[in-house]
Amino acid sequence: GRVLARDLEATVDVPAYDVSAMDGYAVGARVEKGQRLTVGGMIAAGDRPGLDLPAATAYRIMTGAPVPTSTSAIVPIEQTNGGLEKVEFSSSSSEGQHIRRGGEIVRAGEPLLSAGHLLTPGAQSLLATHGFSEIAVHRQPSVATLSTGNEVVPPDHKPEPGQLRDSHTAFLTSAGRGLGLSFEPLGIARDTPEDLLAFLERGIQHDVLLVSGGVSMGAFDFVEPALEKLGCRTLIDAVAVQPGKPLVVARHSQGWVIGLPGNPASVMVSFWLFVRPLLRALQGLPDGFWQGALRGILGVGLPAGKDRDRFLAAEVETREGHILVRPFLPRGSHDIVAFAHGRALVRIRPGAREAVPGEPCEILPLSDWPLPDTEP
Repeated sequence: GRVLARDLEATVDVPAYDVSAMDGYAVGARVEKGQRLTVGGMIAAGDRPGLDLPAATAYRIMTGAPVPTSTSAIVPIEQTNGGLEKVEFSSSSSEGQHIRRGGEIVRAGEPLLSAGHLLTPGAQSLLATHGFSEIAVHRQPSVATLSTGNEVVPPDHKPEPGQLRDSHTAFLTSAGRGLGLSFEPLGIARDTPEDLLAFLERGIQHDVLLVSGGVSMGAFDFVEPALEKLGCRTLIDAVAVQPGKPLVVARHSQGWVIGLPGNPASVMVSFWLFVRPLLRALQGLPDGFWQGALRGILGVGLPAGKDRDRFLAAEVETREGHILVRPFLPRGSHDIVAFAHGRALVRIRPGAREAVPGEPCEILPLSDWPLPDTEP
């Protein structure tokens, strides 16, 4: 799951020498159906290479074992009588069959993996083959989250009239785990410049600080002025998307601050579209806005587009090789239920006409999909 920071070269030839690809017999010349040869011995994987193969002799050989010099072919045991002293062949051989040549995969000194390569389980296996126990990878960013609002209480508190539970921290820390990152929740800041400033001062010690709420145009939205006091430079203070328009992106000497809107759906859409690409890029992974989007087929219709990009949560399933998409029609940026069920974002571009079931659509996966193919 980490990303390689430097190019790596192969340290050994793979295979290290000519080896057998099958359990069978090594022969020094073409054999014909019905031909019999004396068995000179047995070669196992791990035996030292360099054994010579005498004329009119076959060697019993195991998969991965070094082939004797002057070997013409490996005849699979299924095509013989399996004899230990004399072997009879039930089919003829062809030159070079079932021999893995030394260095045919990669030779020592050749490029192995390039910087920027995602270390998959297969890559880990390759590194082990070449003896790499430590490698340079991109550092994972440290990320903190902060919720704001006088009305916000922790999830384990019973809200008083006018209060609501903090859902943003649970969403963000869980979404962070999906990226292989551990976010540090800082708590809930009151809507006062002093309290907010104290929390933000702690938060900007991290590479990325995610602040929920306080970034709109309300009388108690103090995030941007507080960030300015801390020396942060605002790059963006609104984006042309729905939900999630009031988004703040700021830079400081140590990293980034992303000011997310206060409504749950807006926080989620902003995270998937803007925060996730940033966090992946900081880990050395190529990413960007709407990168990784897929084509789906609508199971229900979509409303026409307005003046900005619109994103809806959607259920997805595979059907006959296609991704069937059922958007949840919007009930506002507070509709957290839709996003609890949705496993993708579906996009309505500005000015798009109304779409009907069966038409194509654009979707962005929000997680790994357990998608068994279902019957229509």
